[in-house]
Amino acid sequence: MTHRLPERDRPWMMRTYAGHSTAARSNELYRRNLAKGQTGLSVAFDLPTQTGYDADHELARGEVGKVGVPIAHRGDMAALMDGIPLGEMNTSMTINATAAWLFALYVVAASEQGVDESALSGTTQNDIIKEYLSRGTYAFPPGPSMRLIADMVAYTVEHVPRWNPVNVCSYHLQEAGATPVQEIAFSMATACAVLDAVRERVPEARMPAVFGRISFFVNAGVRFVEEHAKLRAMSVLWEELGRTRYGVTDEKALRFRYGVQVNSLGLTESQPENNVQRIVLEALAVTLGRSARARAVQLPAWNEALGLPRPWDQQWALRIQQVLAYETDLLEYPDLFEGSVVMDGLVDELLEGARAELTRVEERGGAVEAVPYMKAALVESHRERIARIESGEQVLVGVNRFVETEPSPMVGDDGGILVVDPGVEAEARDALAAWRAERGDVSGALAELRRVAASDENILPATLAAARAGVTTGEWASALREVFGGYRAPTGVGEAASPAADEALRDEVGGLSEALGRTLKILVGKPGLDGHSNGAEQIAVRARDAGMDVVYEGIRLTPAQIARSAVDEGVHVIGLSILSGSHRELIPDVIAALDGADIPVVVGGIIPDADVPALKAAGVAAVYTPKDFELDRIMHEIVALVAERHSLRV
Repeated sequence: MTHRLPERDRPWMMRTYAGHSTAARSNELYRRNLAKGQTGLSVAFDLPTQTGYDADHELARGEVGKVGVPIAHRGDMAALMDGIPLGEMNTSMTINATAAWLFALYVVAASEQGVDESALSGTTQNDIIKEYLSRGTYAFPPGPSMRLIADMVAYTVEHVPRWNPVNVCSYHLQEAGATPVQEIAFSMATACAVLDAVRERVPEARMPAVFGRISFFVNAGVRFVEEHAKLRAMSVLWEELGRTRYGVTDEKALRFRYGVQVNSLGLTESQPENNVQRIVLEALAVTLGRSARARAVQLPAWNEALGLPRPWDQQWALRIQQVLAYETDLLEYPDLFEGSVVMDGLVDELLEGARAELTRVEERGGAVEAVPYMKAALVESHRERIARIESGEQVLVGVNRFVETEPSPMVGDDGGILVVDPGVEAEARDALAAWRAERGDVSGALAELRRVAASDENILPATLAAARAGVTTGEWASALREVFGGYRAPTGVGEAASPAADEALRDEVGGLSEALGRTLKILVGKPGLDGHSNGAEQIAVRARDAGMDVVYEGIRLTPAQIARSAVDEGVHVIGLSILSGSHRELIPDVIAALDGADIPVVVGGIIPDADVPALKAAGVAAVYTPKDFELDRIMHEIVALVAERHSLRV
């Protein structure tokens, strides 16, 4: 091998994860991003769309257009892609429980542009297991969810051959606290679960084609040398599974194909400008080594720990990629790590650990059956990570070391973030009502959808017919919920190992409990559709370890359900967690639903400083944001709050 390539490599596909407010406004944003040199689309859907609710559903309140674009029907998808040539575009859609539906809307939108489905290229995330483990936008139980995924894979392999129907996500596992070994093992176990489910629905001769369409969506943290080793280890293990488990021999089909968004978990609210250098280093992890280079990259904006990035913030993230690809000599050389003793040693270490962890998952029946095991393992790993940060063993510059700082000029009067117009929710409800009034009768399409869902037929043809008929996202999901039933994923809180708790804190909790006449009791709640439960789970685990009684029922509860549970359970304090931006609507709703019950409420999440006065005016006792990483301090303050409300001393 020579030390130079005969010609410079082509850059990877560059995307920006984007979408908010309405389809028309998101379309405008996409066109501007493409004009700036972005080479693919990455669609962010709002939480109602992701979980299968229309804008007028009770659970959608406060969530419409916040973390992504609302798409209710084929008219919305057509508006989202207006003027974007879908036959030439490569589109990634972060969609899971409702992936088959959004894919169908995309196919119909392409058809209306005169583009045949066989010409489409792109990716649907469609990894439901990681939704149970870390992200929370599931809609149906595991069995039917895996069937939907298998149906989509079987359909696209035959009809949309350039589409990646499943993007197995290790990304969100790292966000939930996974170690590199867990990331590798759990994502490979998920891929095997998908392949095993598809195997039952396609001829065995088509399995190499199926294997070749499975792609991955990975994460890269700031420990970028180890992170690069992780990607090389995933490549080795993926090829090994293809050859030994699925009999694949085609070298192209065996290739480990992945896209990446680098780490958001490590981005900090304190001294947020430091996030820029973190993002650059993380980008190196997925681009430095040619043998394990990402095929598509999207970088977070520097201010994602503060709230929704503005277009200018996203432009900066794109420019980081463009400087790496076009100004540096990164793409001019063969693999920089070939023959590296350090890299080979790291890869061997990770492979040994991942193979052992993969065996443990297999012994539990595979990824679907092992969801409770994997969830508890992630909660435990995340607890250990937070403990290392609290103790200072893991350094976060500007957070637990080097905290003296000048005021950041990057956070101005607007808080340095984009605030979605609160009027978009009413606008979406009005538009939905108008669509239903004008579209005609869809009862036949929905009846056929229910029939197919109850049978063993592939769900895609009936879903495409429903999309063409004008069915809405909420109606499609509601029809399937009628057939498939509901589901609540395990929280992992009860199974997480109990550490040696802070003795002073346990004494405080014990003393106050004695004074109260019973054990101090806290309800940890996740109102609305926000499924990012990592913070809530860590609060629940720490409260439990401190000696409190903990009520934590998981995600996706209405304010009325949380309030009723708090009163019925007789809790002394309520801790609410929201990261989706819906705190301005849902927190006051919870307090109102308490109907005068004297239970103090504290709130944690991504909450801009500008919103804190309004929350306190609504009755919130304390607000915690990502810069509040010391969980013991939060627990001490909660104990003091309860004592004050009961006129007791601790």
